[in-house]
Amino acid sequence: MIYLDHNATSPIRPEVIDEMSCVMKRGGNPSSVHSVGRHAKSILEKSRQTISQMVNCRPQKIIFTGGGTEANNLALNVKNLDHIIISAIEHDSVGQIQQNFKGRVDILPVDNHGLVNPEKLQDALAHATKNTLVSIMLANNETGVIQDIKSLARISHDAGALFHTDAIQALGKIPVDFRALEVDMMSLSAHKFGGPQGIGALIALEKITLEPKIFGGGQETGRRAGTENLAGIAGFSKAVSFVPQNIQAMKTCEKIRNHIEQEIAEYAPESYFYGAKVNRLPNTSTILMPGVSSETQVMAFDLDGLCVSSGSACSSGKVKPSHVVTAMGGGQDQALLTIRVSLGPETTQQDADAFIFAWKKLYDRKRMS
Repeated sequence: MIYLDHNATSPIRPEVIDEMSCVMKRGGNPSSVHSVGRHAKSILEKSRQTISQMVNCRPQKIIFTGGGTEANNLALNVKNLDHIIISAIEHDSVGQIQQNFKGRVDILPVDNHGLVNPEKLQDALAHATKNTLVSIMLANNETGVIQDIKSLARISHDAGALFHTDAIQALGKIPVDFRALEVDMMSLSAHKFGGPQGIGALIALEKITLEPKIFGGGQETGRRAGTENLAGIAGFSKAVSFVPQNIQAMKTCEKIRNHIEQEIAEYAPESYFYGAKVNRLPNTSTILMPGVSSETQVMAFDLDGLCVSSGSACSSGKVKPSHVVTAMGGGQDQALLTIRVSLGPETTQQDADAFIFAWKKLYDRKRMS
């Protein structure tokens, strides 16, 4: 199989598996005071230090969670929060906040490139209170479109609001610097760049009072109870050490991605690539094939030995239009005709050519029918 779905999850690195295996063999609870516990605590804090250095934050700001969804949920659980502003293209772990939040929720539209208009944010901030939070993702998981988070965070801070960014899809593909972004909170997830599934982190300034979503012990400075997933955290840390190597590989990914789009555009001028005219992740392409449903495409490519997706992996099991494409003005009909191709460090030109061949074959079959 040719794997072209790295934005859903990137295959775990062998070095990460080895690291996790060593930690699991030794065992230990970081909260225990004996020698085995102290050794486990040392692994925990060294891992925290490694991750903090990669994203340029203080280790104390890192709260380990059970994944990216939990990190996002926790970020939205600031004490006394009564106003949240999000964009229309957020991951469901942020976008579904309306279902449980009792305060005001403003949803910012995006333009047809998938970008948030700073003026729209300023308009929403006219309703800001002393307990307002803005949450806008750094890079979209479906289109790869990258927002100007630093500018949006400054606008939010000028209005007295806190700012959170979901950087889950960005780390490992582009440089991610917590301090440079000037945000108050940032979410991460290990399995997007070769780490294990089931481990994530929320980076939060100490001034922010979070209402814990999980109660129990005092782990993670009382903000996330439960014995830490030590093997997962060690795997997270090990994967982070390969981030510079991954980012270097993205240069090749970008060339391959651009080749795919150029070949398809020349063969089928009515095809469309969402977010292609703005800054986006170098590995991601969201492609519309006229007249062929996303579901049909995914199944056809699977039969040809190619793994792609019809949108966010957390919701791709459901046949529904992409809310991201819809928000970008594509409409529900077009949203049901798109797939996402996301490349990884191991993706080759031969892989891309196999995808292009399969895409053209499916397109021709539709055209002839």
